[in-house]
Amino acid sequence: MEAANENRRYLPSHMTRDGFVEVFGGVYEHSPWIAEAAYADGLTGTQDTVAGLHDTLRTIVDEADEDRKLALLRAHPDLAGKLAVAGELTAESTSEQASARLDECTPGEFSEFQSLNDRYKETFGFPYILAVRGRNRQEILENFRSRIDNDAETEFAEALKQVHRIALLRIEALFQEN
Repeated sequence: MEAANENRRYLPSHMTRDGFVEVFGGVYEHSPWIAEAAYADGLTGTQDTVAGLHDTLRTIVDEADEDRKLALLRAHPDLAGKLAVAGELTAESTSEQASARLDECTPGEFSEFQSLNDRYKETFGFPYILAVRGRNRQEILENFRSRIDNDAETEFAEALKQVHRIALLRIEALFQEN
């Protein structure tokens, strides 16, 4: 019987490097280096599950130096930002933001997102990151407001935590595709 977190479509341990990076290179926003490193380290049957693959990719990020982590954070788009309005997000980010109906912001909500995004980036040097799937605009704005006054160390850790959550959700979605 198939384990709950096994996928029916992809077996990373049996994929070519190019195939693996093509499929999983976008799990971490604009950061295919993570999938490339996982493949270079060698994939086994352990990575053929959601949990196993996520753990492998997460470890690569967690063991990266601070500059690489910062670059990863900076690769993320603003929530309800200018790239979303211009239709220039990745397919994954577009879907995630649409699931939270960020594409339906009122003018007041949009203005608040812009203001918070600008203040956040000025304070922390990277965009506000939140795994938005399963949340609504009001919950996202409340979370944004609650995090804007965090200290840099706390917010860096929280942003990485959210990046890992986004990656997990993306892996789950890939594994569930038919």
